[in-house]
Amino acid sequence: MTGTGEPVRLAEVFRTWLPLAASWLVMALEQPTVSAIMTRLADPELHLAAFGGVVLPVALIVEAPVMMLLAASVALARDQASHRLIYRFMMALGLGLTVLHTLLAFTPLFDLVVVPLLGPPTSVVEPARLGLRLMLPWTWAIAYRRFNQGLLIRFGRSHHVTIGTALRLTTVVGAAAFLGFVLGAPGVMTAALAVICGVTVEALYSGLAALPVVRKQLRQAATVTPPLTFGTFLTFFLPLVLTSLLSLLVQPLGSAALARMPEALASLAVWPVASGLLFMLRSVAFALNEVVVALLDRPGAYRTLRRFAWLLAGTLMLIALAVAFTPLARVWFVTISGLAPPLGALASVGFAWALLWPALDAFRNLLQGVAVHAKRTAVISSATLVFLTVSAALLLVGILTQRFPALSVAMFAFVTATVAQVSWLAVKVRGEAAALAKR
Repeated sequence: MTGTGEPVRLAEVFRTWLPLAASWLVMALEQPTVSAIMTRLADPELHLAAFGGVVLPVALIVEAPVMMLLAASVALARDQASHRLIYRFMMALGLGLTVLHTLLAFTPLFDLVVVPLLGPPTSVVEPARLGLRLMLPWTWAIAYRRFNQGLLIRFGRSHHVTIGTALRLTTVVGAAAFLGFVLGAPGVMTAALAVICGVTVEALYSGLAALPVVRKQLRQAATVTPPLTFGTFLTFFLPLVLTSLLSLLVQPLGSAALARMPEALASLAVWPVASGLLFMLRSVAFALNEVVVALLDRPGAYRTLRRFAWLLAGTLMLIALAVAFTPLARVWFVTISGLAPPLGALASVGFAWALLWPALDAFRNLLQGVAVHAKRTAVISSATLVFLTVSAALLLVGILTQRFPALSVAMFAFVTATVAQVSWLAVKVRGEAAALAKR
C-alpha cells in the first residue's frame, strides 16, 4: 500500500487493481476448466450436477466465515500484535469449520441436512457424498491463504497473490487431467481432488511469500495505538462474516431452487458452467473492493475510483453482450466447455438473462469499499440480506409457478437482487461518498 498524500490517478488505480483482478480471474478460470474436463469424462451430466449442484455449494457455505479474513488482514494487521491476534483467530476458525465439514460429509447429517435442503436427484446423492468427503481440507487451506494474501496486499506485495493463484490453476488443471484422462477417475472425484491440490499449493505459496512481511515489515511497523483487541476485531469482522455467508448462499440457494423447477437435472448440470463464465466476468470487479480500501485515504481517491468503476462496468457489459449475442456463446459452452448442444443452448439462454450482473458488481464493490473504509461493515451485511431476500422471493415464485426453465429463473432472480443490493448500498453510504467526493 502506498502511504503518500499524493492525489490518486486513474493509472495508479489500474496498476493496483490489475494484479488483484488477474488473481481473481485466474481463480475464476478454475471452475470452467474443471467443468470442461468433467464434460469429457463418463456420465458428465451426473457428475457436473453432483459437484456443481451439491459439493461446491456446501463447501462454499462451510468456508464462508473465512472469506473475509483477507479484508480483515488488509485493514487490521498493521503491527506484530494485531497480526498475532488475527492469526490465532484464523487457525481456530479454520479448525472449527473443518470439524463442521467433517460432520456434514462423514455422518448421517449429510442425509438429514444436505440432501433435504438441496433436494438433488437421487442419482446425484452418492457421487456428491464422495466429493464432499474429498473436499475436507478446503476450508482450512482457504483460511490460511486469505489471511496471508491480506498481508501481501497491505505491505505492497500483491503480485505474489497473482503468482499463487496461477500456481493454483496450473495445479488444478494438471491434477484434473491426470486423474480424469490418465487414471480414469470419476468426474466428481477428479474435480474434488484437483481443487484440493490447487488450493493447498496456493496456501503454501502464500505462507512462504508472506514470511518477509512477518519477519521484517511487521517488526518494523509502528505499534498501533490503541492496540487491536479481540472485541474490536470481532466488531469489525462479524458483520463481514455475515456478509460472506449470505453472499455464498447464492450457490446452494440456486442449486436448491434449480432442483425444484422444470429441467432440474439439465439445469443443475449447466449451472456450474454458466455460473463459472459469469464468475470469470464478475471476478475482476471483486478486486475493486480491496483497491478502494487501500487507496481511499488519499486525496481525490473516491472520484477517481468512481470513474474507474464506470469504465470497468462498461467494459464488462460489452464483453457480456458479445458473448450472449454472437457465436461466442456456442464456442464457449459447446466447443470449449464440452456441453452437448442442447445443454449449450440452455447455458446460453441462462447467461443472457444475467447480462447485467458483472457490471453491477463493479458498483457494488466500490460502495462496499466505502463502507469498509468508514468501518460501517454492518451496512454491507444488511445489503447482502436485501440481496438474499429478493433472490429467494423470486426463486420461490419460479418454484411455485413451474412455468419457466430453472436456469433462466435463477439468473433473473440473482440479477434483480443485485440491483436491489447496489441501490441499498448507495443509499446507506451516500453521506460518506459525498464527503469523500469533496476531498
